Amino acid sequence: MTATMTPAPARPPVSEPSALRRVLTTPTVGPLVALLLACAFFSFNSDQFLTGGNFSLIIQQVMVVGTLAIGQTLIILTAGIDLSNGAIMAFGGILMAKLAADGVVPPLVAVLLGLLVCAGFGALNGLLVTTIPLPPFIVTLGMLNIVFALTHIYSQDQTVTGLPDQMTFLGETFRIGDTNVTYGSVVTIGLFLLFAYLLSQTAWGKHVYALGNSPEVARLTGIRTNRLTLGVYAVAGLVYGIAALLLVSRTGVGDPQAGQTDNLDSITAVVLGGTSLFGGRGTVIGTLIGALIVGVFRNGLQLMGVASIYQTLITGVLVILAVTVDQLSRRRNR
Repeated sequence: MTATMTPAPARPPVSEPSALRRVLTTPTVGPLVALLLACAFFSFNSDQFLTGGNFSLIIQQVMVVGTLAIGQTLIILTAGIDLSNGAIMAFGGILMAKLAADGVVPPLVAVLLGLLVCAGFGALNGLLVTTIPLPPFIVTLGMLNIVFALTHIYSQDQTVTGLPDQMTFLGETFRIGDTNVTYGSVVTIGLFLLFAYLLSQTAWGKHVYALGNSPEVARLTGIRTNRLTLGVYAVAGLVYGIAALLLVSRTGVGDPQAGQTDNLDSITAVVLGGTSLFGGRGTVIGTLIGALIVGVFRNGLQLMGVASIYQTLITGVLVILAVTVDQLSRRRNR
């Protein structure tokens, strides 16, 4: 007697997500909608908001924190965090300004040395994270205090003035129509586009995402995770050095008090831009949108005459909402 086998029931075909659904689930869509809604709201409440000069001012106000946030994005994509970036930027700015103002080296050499020192601090963070290893939060918290102290020791708590023109060139403006635009704003936008390309179109960028998703899986696929992590922190440090140059160019001085809250502001921009604090998900274009959200809210509320303390309050609420959305999204995708 021959046994008959009952064929297994056919599985229903798995439908591919529609193009609309893919667009709606893109991490940058939510922040972009929030930015557009904020612009619409403030344009109805202030006649000065929708002007070229005001938008140029917003970009100038966010270019330093936005540049810091590029480096912060790279580190958060690897599931790390950097609390020392504002302090590193401040030290780099003081070093550049003091070397140039005192005539120790030519201004361009001073800038180069400042960039290298900032990259060195970033590399040291990465070295401590990978070799001991220590949690990024602890390493960068310690580095924050170390670099903060070095900044005040080196500057003797004195603001550096009398900078040569080469140091402040990026703070100068050119005209587009009736609007003055700073060269530093162009540099910031260029950096965002550069790192957007590197993360999305190069093997290095794909490895960064893989590292953030699962370091062990990344290692098993042949990625040298320690070297990659070290490189990410060093590149982030170099970006902090560029932020230092932008800060010095915009203010025209080397300020030892600079950057004290910029570490938190950069994290705010990254989170509002849709990058997950757990790593492996996010884009630098989202970070740009996040920085603009903060800039638009602060600028718009100021035009409406709202006290600055309420601007800080609203920014805090936005951060909590963004992290909550990220958590809910992660749970739904499990």
